[in-house]
Amino acid sequence: MKTSTSGVRNMVLAAALALPLLVTGGAARADGNVPPDQPPMMPGEPGPGPHGPHGSMHGGRPPFLRGLELSEAQEDKVFAILHAEAPYLREQSRAAAKAREALHALGDSDKFDDAKATALARDAATAEANIMLQHVRTQQKLLAVLTPEQRKKQADEPPRHPPRP
Repeated sequence: MKTSTSGVRNMVLAAALALPLLVTGGAARADGNVPPDQPPMMPGEPGPGPHGPHGSMHGGRPPFLRGLELSEAQEDKVFAILHAEAPYLREQSRAAAKAREALHALGDSDKFDDAKATALARDAATAEANIMLQHVRTQQKLLAVLTPEQRKKQADEPPRHPPRP
């Protein structure tokens, strides 16, 4: 199968543009309304998501830890892990947003530079990939805080979302 260069470029661009929606968990609402408990966002800044800055409903605890009774020491470790990752995630989110904005501006400009567009798309995708990798690393750190019994209970939890067709 032969793929054109523009087809590959369009696929990379589409992936780079769609990735932030997956990472933020759909924090932005399509109708533009922001829930009253959510602070306004700066342009290009990722939102905290529907359940707080770490996508949780339990005071900063990630959803995969729901239903687990954590000791105070474990709660402190979870907090420290999540707090330590926040600056890096913010930095990567800003880098991705900056690259996306520059890519959009380049697309609207009179002179299109394919090499620059490719570099910007790559920068945005790299930043988004760094965010996803950090989430996986953090999940592993959080799982390490759990006792073997807690890990078994967490693993036995039914999936939060039904499988996609």
